[in-house]
Amino acid sequence: MKLLCSSTMDLFRARDLFFHLFILFICQPLVSSQDAKPGNVADLFKRVSENIQVKRFSEALNDLNTVLEDDPNHSEAYLRRASVLRQLCRYEESEESYKKYLELKPGDSAAEKELSQLSQAKNALETALNLFDSKEYGKALDYVDKVVLVFSSSCIKAKILKVKLMLELKDYSGAISESGFILKEDENNLDALLIRGRAYYYLADHDVALKHYQKGLRSDPEHSELKKTYFGLKNLLKKTKSAEDNESKGKFRMAVEDFKAALAMDPNHSAHNVHLYLGLCKVQIKLGRGKDALDSCTEALKIDEELVEALAQRGEAKLLTEDLEGAVQDLKEAYQKSSQDMSIRESLMKAERALKMSKRKDWYKILGISKTASIQEIKRAYKKLALQWHPDKNVDNREAAEEKFREIAAAYEVLGDDEKRVRFDRGEDMEDNMGMGGGHGGFNPFGGGGGGGQQYTFHFEGGFPGGGFGGFDGF
Repeated sequence: MKLLCSSTMDLFRARDLFFHLFILFICQPLVSSQDAKPGNVADLFKRVSENIQVKRFSEALNDLNTVLEDDPNHSEAYLRRASVLRQLCRYEESEESYKKYLELKPGDSAAEKELSQLSQAKNALETALNLFDSKEYGKALDYVDKVVLVFSSSCIKAKILKVKLMLELKDYSGAISESGFILKEDENNLDALLIRGRAYYYLADHDVALKHYQKGLRSDPEHSELKKTYFGLKNLLKKTKSAEDNESKGKFRMAVEDFKAALAMDPNHSAHNVHLYLGLCKVQIKLGRGKDALDSCTEALKIDEELVEALAQRGEAKLLTEDLEGAVQDLKEAYQKSSQDMSIRESLMKAERALKMSKRKDWYKILGISKTASIQEIKRAYKKLALQWHPDKNVDNREAAEEKFREIAAAYEVLGDDEKRVRFDRGEDMEDNMGMGGGHGGFNPFGGGGGGGQQYTFHFEGGFPGGGFGGFDGF
């Protein structure tokens, strides 16, 4: 009885061993690479279809490779594998699979058409890359769109190239959007993080740009491009802050050097440089460097012609360079765009007053005296010039002498009177209140009018300044 039981037990053990060996050697090729559970080819193809539908192409490839390892002549697996590889723009591998399928199923027109499309996709991507290298970004974008939209919807290489092209074309919002789709599929794609960070950088959204660079560096701390862009941005922000701090502390010369250093870091960073140029212009105005300030504000306006503050500051710079008409023009335009800004209004009024004063006659200059001259100096200057330019002493140039004498007499009328002199020094236009020459009422140094050969009598209260003359009754 014991012998019978022992034989029965050995029989069961042998059967179990045979079963395990069968599973290990016969069914193993059909075990899923994903969940390690046994399955048949139909189950694998079903899962391949599901993974392709949700664009889990790596999982689909694993299952298809499993089928082909078990059956190297499985034509359907080659066809599906070729299609998946084409979507990923792994074109050489895809071509091999298509050709293997056509060896097994010659004359399949649909497969032959897909193989032809594969060739078109490959050529389109190569053309796009060549155009990118040639800086023909708009044309390159057309070819990339053909690759992604028509042939290889999951081609990361083409999608990254598309984002790079958008960056070069300054379509920063588009680059952010497209790179966002890539990061939804692979949140640690370093190329996408780098390019998306750069797009935010060129929009001057520096905090968000830094976050993208930092995330990429957490995945690969030695990534050269990420390191370069990250530390480059940190240095730019540091230099910008130094410039602004020095300006606020009144260290204007140091601020100028910092603004210039920040501008030199990335001449193409327009969204940030416009503010650097504006800051530089303000500091140069405070230092009285009108021409330099004019250049800086003009650079800011080249970037953003609607920047009112830069327009107003350029007006101030033009005041320093004595371009008074230009100053009024800039400040008037700035005030029209920002009529609530009282500081611009005050600057405009100052510029208009300066322009008006520049166009009035400078009585001090006409008499050849300084603005601090005493009344005695004014009288002496007038007496000397009146004798020099009396028309009777300039018979060969009487008309010009008359005009000159009118100016000399008018200058004395203003500057020889304390009240009128104060008003003139205050900026009032005294010519509006004086008749200068024939045909005007009021002041006329020639009394009864001019004319060839006539006597001229000039009547000033108290006689000729300096005494000794009761008027000019000829010489």
